[in-house]
Amino acid sequence: MSDLTILPMDSEKIMQILPHRYPFLMVDRVTRIEGNEITAEKNVTINEPFFQGHFPGHPVMPGVLQLEAMAQVAGILMLKKAGNAGKIAYFMAADKVKWRKPVQPGDVLQIDIELIKAGTKIGKAKAKCTVGQQMVSEAEITFALVDQN
Repeated sequence: MSDLTILPMDSEKIMQILPHRYPFLMVDRVTRIEGNEITAEKNVTINEPFFQGHFPGHPVMPGVLQLEAMAQVAGILMLKKAGNAGKIAYFMAADKVKWRKPVQPGDVLQIDIELIKAGTKIGKAKAKCTVGQQMVSEAEITFALVDQN
């Protein structure tokens, strides 16, 4: 088992896999990787820069950032597969996207991904975000794997 697979995987190890950095890294820790499934978390705090404008007096995490968190977690899973190290996962499409409940400061967003297609160039995953036991968003996401140049 490589050092990057020891769980939980913290943000330092995540940044060894993903190119994303503050303020756009939407994953704080990976808690589970089993086959084609992964679970990760994002601690949502009032210090997030998007809360300044979304919305003053009623902070809500933008749904598109939940979608981005899903894509990043799917990217971690895909990039951990043999032969994919050093590539970048580009978010290409989102289907069947639903936002069900607002995510607010203090919430821990749990992101669960099931990889349903894992080719050498294209990946597809079912994704859902929950807070506690409540689903807050879900989607099917597609991404491309490309070499870094």
